[in-house]
Amino acid sequence: MTDEKFSEFYESIVKLAKSFEDKNMLAKIQADLEANIIRIYGEKTDSLMRAKLGLEDVSELAYTTAEHHPYWGLLYHCSQIAKIALEKWDDKITNEEIDEVEWSINELKNMCKKLREDISSQR
Repeated sequence: MTDEKFSEFYESIVKLAKSFEDKNMLAKIQADLEANIIRIYGEKTDSLMRAKLGLEDVSELAYTTAEHHPYWGLLYHCSQIAKIALEKWDDKITNEEIDEVEWSINELKNMCKKLREDISSQR
């Protein structure tokens, strides 16, 4: 789809959303037309839900990249920590979850050490 066609598509979505305002249904539309991304959120979608959905995108990248990218571990372990935080946002975190966070922190430290070693070996 060309950028012009995508912009036209976006404008059609905006018009459609406005037509539902007359029926007392609100939707929030976020667009990044350069990246060809449009997100539509219903009126009951709060910031926490949006953060969880965004994290799903990050997690998917971390899972599909596997260990083929040197920064995979950074992304993966940070997303695991964020996942626990978001899941427990309105609840109490357990000792087991704290253990998982600490394990991910240690893995992040190991990744940082490895990345530093890689930088040093390139000099």
